[in-house]
Amino acid sequence: MTITEKILAAHSGRDKVSAGELINAKVDLILANDITAPISITEFKKIGAGNVFDKERVAFIPDHFAPQKDIKAAEQCKMLREFSREYDLSLYFEVGRMGVEHALLPEQGLVGPGDLVIGADSHTCTYGALGAFSTGVGSTDVASAMATGECWFKVPESMKFIYYGKLNRWVSGKDLILHTIGDIGVDGALYRAMEFEGEVIRLMSMSGRLTMCNMAIEAGGKNGIIVPDDITEGYVKGRAKRAYKFYASDKDAGYVEVKEYDCSKIPLTVSCPHLPSNTKPAAELSSVSIDQVVVGSCTNGRIEDIREAAEIIKGKKVSPNTRMIVIPATQQIYLQCVKEGLAEIFVNAEAVFSTPTCGPCLGGHMGILAKGEKAIATTNRNFVGRMGDPGSEVYLSNPAVAAASAVKGRIAIPEEVI
Repeated sequence: MTITEKILAAHSGRDKVSAGELINAKVDLILANDITAPISITEFKKIGAGNVFDKERVAFIPDHFAPQKDIKAAEQCKMLREFSREYDLSLYFEVGRMGVEHALLPEQGLVGPGDLVIGADSHTCTYGALGAFSTGVGSTDVASAMATGECWFKVPESMKFIYYGKLNRWVSGKDLILHTIGDIGVDGALYRAMEFEGEVIRLMSMSGRLTMCNMAIEAGGKNGIIVPDDITEGYVKGRAKRAYKFYASDKDAGYVEVKEYDCSKIPLTVSCPHLPSNTKPAAELSSVSIDQVVVGSCTNGRIEDIREAAEIIKGKKVSPNTRMIVIPATQQIYLQCVKEGLAEIFVNAEAVFSTPTCGPCLGGHMGILAKGEKAIATTNRNFVGRMGDPGSEVYLSNPAVAAASAVKGRIAIPEEVI
């Protein structure tokens, strides 16, 4: 079996599962945010559930429209807070404690290797970087799972992606996943497990792995996953709140397709409007002027990402025709940025340094685009109207390209500014 099949088999009480089977499986953690949890809460009450299956395994994180941007957002967040109090949930993260959910939960050791995690958010696939099976589900599935501790799945087929060679300067996990999506398309892994491996993955930091698994959904994947190793152990040891288990794919496991990439040939990559699969080398887009730059999100808001952007922009200024918004993904990352002087670097560069929020990524707040405006962002999605007016445009990149673009006021590569 593949690692995905092994985790699903273990959680469904079976020795073996095969692609295409329908199973019921026990979940280790359920999460929802201020957009999706209110629907789950309403449905949970509607079915007459007496209590949640485990008050230690339901996480509510108000991060999309929080800090609350308006009255409606305040009402949504209030629902999470009141439900968490009513059912004595230990994993409710109020503003000041919260962060972008898919950065916060790994950081806090609340997801780990071998887990089965579901969340009412499509980027729940992020935790596959730790060797977990994690996937986004609907809010009604979350409601049912909150009551029963179980969810149903169709066991996905698995695809294997092998990355070899040597990464070029500034090329990161973000470029690899954008290149991959550009190769196979936004439905190239539809309802499949995307298993990432190879020498480049084995040398990649946890930050880069989280970025790659985060965007599996942008290729249609059911989940992204990486077999855990010493880097995984180094990340989870000392922070894991529960026991964890390493699973690995068998050598004779079946894959519906195998793709191989020579990373020495992968350039700094940008996804152009209006699909993540519409990729081009960043160096070919120097004619694209930029109104807004966003560094942050569940994709690239970790400390490594902020450091990379700071390295590019230190001692420089954001172009007078461009605004730059930098959003550390959690309070812990925010504090680390202050301690390392990164916040000062961005403020001196005349960028905005924000409290944690998903705000601009989904066109919620803290960076909405007007008609005709163009943004380059380290986020994960660039559909029509994703960050604001349907007449705006979003380009996706890694933090280094985003920071270079902020200095130039157009899409740029780091070598142009350092």
